[in-house]
Amino acid sequence: MTDGRGLCAGCAHARVVTSARGASFVLCGLSRTDERFAKYPRLPVVACKGFEAPEPPREAQGHQR
Repeated sequence: MTDGRGLCAGCAHARVVTSARGASFVLCGLSRTDERFAKYPRLPVVACKGFEAPEPPREAQGHQR
């Protein structure tokens, strides 16, 4: 939580949006389909029922040499 975003820093639903003036905001993707979630949550988020860790990247199947 050192960057001030709290749980949003590691959430699959969050993305950072930068305005034309250079200000950055965290956009919660869950807000599009569920009104319980704020579009731009107040940071740092320390508890969230919608938190999901991102899926790890998929490794290539088989061995390449």
